[in-house]
Amino acid sequence: MSFLRNDEIKKQIIIYIILNIIAFLGAMFINIMCSLYVVLFCFIIEIATLYFTKKRYNDISELTYQIDKILHNNDCTNFDVNKEGELAVLNSEIYKMTVRLREQAESLIKEKKYLKDYMADISHQIRTPMTSIKIMLTRLSRQELTDKEQFELTKEINKLLSRMEWLITALLEVAQLESGIVELKKENISIAKVINKALEPLKIQAELKNVVIDLKIEGSANCKVDYYWQVEAISNILKNCIEHSENGGTIEVSSKENPIYTEIVIKDNGNGICEEDLPHLFERFYKGKNRSNESIGIGLYLTKMIINKQNGVVTARNRESKGAEFNIKFYNET
Repeated sequence: MSFLRNDEIKKQIIIYIILNIIAFLGAMFINIMCSLYVVLFCFIIEIATLYFTKKRYNDISELTYQIDKILHNNDCTNFDVNKEGELAVLNSEIYKMTVRLREQAESLIKEKKYLKDYMADISHQIRTPMTSIKIMLTRLSRQELTDKEQFELTKEINKLLSRMEWLITALLEVAQLESGIVELKKENISIAKVINKALEPLKIQAELKNVVIDLKIEGSANCKVDYYWQVEAISNILKNCIEHSENGGTIEVSSKENPIYTEIVIKDNGNGICEEDLPHLFERFYKGKNRSNESIGIGLYLTKMIINKQNGVVTARNRESKGAEFNIKFYNET
């Protein structure tokens, strides 16, 4: 038996025999029956000790076998965590460690896949305008082009370069937020101040489409957010609404405040959002059916990240009349 080949067990048996002989010789001075009783009693104790020791060794052996399976990437492990005793506590702790390691391994696999998809998306998003720029530069090198054609090509190249610049900036901001490098500084900021700042770079775009921005903001409405990042989040929504508004459209921006949350509502009267796109609207690089040609599919994803990191939620739905509605709520921290 492998159990009896164990050096520890051999030493235990030898010590038992020696003690048994000593007890037997000592009992002989009393009488023979007493010595036989001592020998029998010691024998029973030793058998019981060996039995429980063997049982403990079997449990340890089974635990070792399970750990070996884990080390060889076998997920079919079976830890019995319903027993009691010190060994059972060890068993339970190893089981918890195993579950945690499995979760971490699965998380690493998901992160690896996410990074792979992320890099593929970035490569695609940057490669497309770069290819267009190369083609346009080749056309610009032709001497037979008129001044007007050169101007249009140069204008289009600048447009593509601006798009790439915005994309790279947005990707860097997403990377900063996802990695936790950026710590958002929360302070009480006026909603009106945030909205007006977010509208500044979009006024020309709105004027070109004759889009009217109707502000209905309570003067006292505040929210506890990071000013810079919140301007970025609101700006992305407003930009999306302007892009999807028709010429002469209207965008309504309103806000209200109560003891539970501060709410910002942005509405447009454009074509609205396809119902099948609504569940995916805030996903990274997602492009809906009604997207504009300039849409990249990262602005609303960035917006959701910023708002969620500031104890807020953002949702989108179609209006009953016409257009889309974005609802932002920042819950008051207790």
